[in-house]
Amino acid sequence: MSRGDSPSLPPKTSTNGIMHNNSNPNLSSSFPASSDDESIGRSSNFSGYDPNDRTSGEASPILMSPWNQASPFQPSPWFTTGIDNSKNGAQQSGQSDGLVGSLVREEGHIYSLAATGDLLYTGSDSKNVRVWRNLKEFTAFKSNSGLVKAIILSGDRIFTGHQDGKVRVWKKNRKDPRNHKRIGTFPTLFDILKYSMRPKNYIEVKRKCTTLWIKHCDAISSLSIDEEEGLLYSGSWDRTFKVWKMSSSKCLESIKAHEDAVNSVVSTKSGLVFTGSADGSVKVWKREGSGKSMKHNHVETLLNQECAVTALAVAETGLFVYCGLSDGLVNFWEWEKQLSHGGLLKGHKLAVLCLTAAGNLLFSGSADKTICVWKKEGNVHNCLSVLTGHTGPVKCLTVERDAGKSSEEVKWVVYSGSLDKSVKVWNVSEKSPEKSMEKLPDRSTEKLPERSTEKLPEKKMGVM
Repeated sequence: MSRGDSPSLPPKTSTNGIMHNNSNPNLSSSFPASSDDESIGRSSNFSGYDPNDRTSGEASPILMSPWNQASPFQPSPWFTTGIDNSKNGAQQSGQSDGLVGSLVREEGHIYSLAATGDLLYTGSDSKNVRVWRNLKEFTAFKSNSGLVKAIILSGDRIFTGHQDGKVRVWKKNRKDPRNHKRIGTFPTLFDILKYSMRPKNYIEVKRKCTTLWIKHCDAISSLSIDEEEGLLYSGSWDRTFKVWKMSSSKCLESIKAHEDAVNSVVSTKSGLVFTGSADGSVKVWKREGSGKSMKHNHVETLLNQECAVTALAVAETGLFVYCGLSDGLVNFWEWEKQLSHGGLLKGHKLAVLCLTAAGNLLFSGSADKTICVWKKEGNVHNCLSVLTGHTGPVKCLTVERDAGKSSEEVKWVVYSGSLDKSVKVWNVSEKSPEKSMEKLPDRSTEKLPERSTEKLPEKKMGVM
């Protein structure tokens, strides 16, 4: 997910919605409260694999998918394809657009990715976080519980969101970057004990269950960071998003945001926060105040319809907000027109599972196993190409600018993680696509007629 350098939200008096057909996966059951069984300060640079270590995903409906069946073969080592190994696995500067290489291991579905410089972090339902350097395995670290649903980076710290509802914080050793040390968990055990003493600190969540307001009681689906304010936002299937002070590990606020699972949360530098949910809505929240007086107020509902909202992204320029839906469409809104609806991007046959924006491009990954590359020119978006090669749904994307290219040629390195247990690496230029990528000229922006704002019955759909 991308954070935009966006202006403040202008006043707006109307709310629009849109109607689509609904898909109906099941939402995971909530996790009971549990204490953190890990010891803070442990260092890890292991690279082992336990084929039986899959307990953290037992509550996930994705275990019923055909991609999760046990393999009759022994786990294979990491391997790469399509990569020139003559330069430590890095691609040559003359590499054309398209697939650069694949990183595969029979370890688990890939749920999350994050990249910085020459390092790539991958999270899976094995509970391992693998670290890659120049497309070769560099090191790894492991959480004792909770498959890794989200990864986000801030300096030398790595924040991971897990199926067990916790955020774990890791720090990379500057002298030995192979060594990653766990330095904390949100919320801390001390805060759990402190707040559990008073009944007023318990809130009611779904199915008449109660829990501490500082704790997520279901899987964390999304993380976002406001670097300037030092805030971490976590969205969860428990229908809330929480605001954390990164320097103190304190939960500053918990917001009951939606009537169903929160599938995505994105913060912006202007103090706006966008949340997308399985209840079919996209909401805008405005941050006011700071510290203990901080409040996030609901100021806008951009979308209120039947199909589940599965992913959100904000363009780097801050001019567009994008929303992926379970019916395969992408909605977008324009900042300069008071967040009015800009249109639909039709490019996928199945649900959009992830979005990320970079430069003038938008990347959308889907359950149809493809990645659409959209280029915006003004407020028009055209599909430059479709990246194909995954054999399972594309669950996560992250993009880095190709540092080896001149400023005249804007080129991106795209990492895609899939439920086929692989990560693929692509070169994508903002120029016309090469033959190695499929060109689909019929995938483009479509403007919508006026939409109904009627609220439809509640659904159950968490994004795996």
